[in-house]
Amino acid sequence: MTGTVVFVGAGPGAADLITVRGARVIAEADIIIWASSLVHPGIVAGAKPGAELVDSASASLEDIEPLYRRARDEGLLVARVHTGDPAIYGATAEQRDLIRQLGLEFESVPGVSAYSAAAARMEVELTVPEVSQSLILTRLEGGRTPMPPRETVRGFAAHGTTMALYLSAARNKVLQEELLAGGYPPETPCIVGYQVSWPDELMLRCELKDLSETMREHKLWKHTVVLVGPALAEGPLATRSHLYHPGFRHEYRAAEPEAQADLRAHGTRGVLEEDR
Repeated sequence: MTGTVVFVGAGPGAADLITVRGARVIAEADIIIWASSLVHPGIVAGAKPGAELVDSASASLEDIEPLYRRARDEGLLVARVHTGDPAIYGATAEQRDLIRQLGLEFESVPGVSAYSAAAARMEVELTVPEVSQSLILTRLEGGRTPMPPRETVRGFAAHGTTMALYLSAARNKVLQEELLAGGYPPETPCIVGYQVSWPDELMLRCELKDLSETMREHKLWKHTVVLVGPALAEGPLATRSHLYHPGFRHEYRAAEPEAQADLRAHGTRGVLEEDR
């Protein structure tokens, strides 16, 4: 018999932000491994009668190994539930190595990450035309977990695009200093999300020059994601997407001549600017 381990992205917190597929796996699983310190209990509330729920908050990989062995020997389905998306800071790669060694089958179900939930909560687009077309996901170097030497917040900041920073709240002063040193202007907009989509969620806006002060004022040391970049600015956009511009021709739509002439003459302009 061969068991199966499914890595399930639980999303940022709220029980209804898990995917339909992820919820189905949890409902069908014989063993559910989840961390109560990170995953909302509502995520695993749909476990079937008799399913074994294992809290991994204090467990090491070696502590979990016997569960995988039993799943292999008894042909069981294991839902390995991870906060957010398992592909981002999920420590799943090492588990796959162990699972391969044990001879289990495995697959993954993606989840909504905190950066995406924070953007939705604050009604911002992370990739604004002609402002920011890239997203950098990273963490502040110099902490307990070593970072590759070429991956630094200061180096990434030099691109001036949208950045989402995880696992960096405890060293918010250094984070602010490195972002500024990398080239972001002091007035660059920031969004700070604590426990995004949880009942005690806190969402804040500030300028980069006030980032550390804002986080210290609200005592945000963990469970916090920071978004930074020009695309996060409030107010009407100065530019818009080509894709939905009536003057832009593509495979499924012909360009309107008058709009096409305006697009060629002025480039894209914000919707409100075009109405003036």
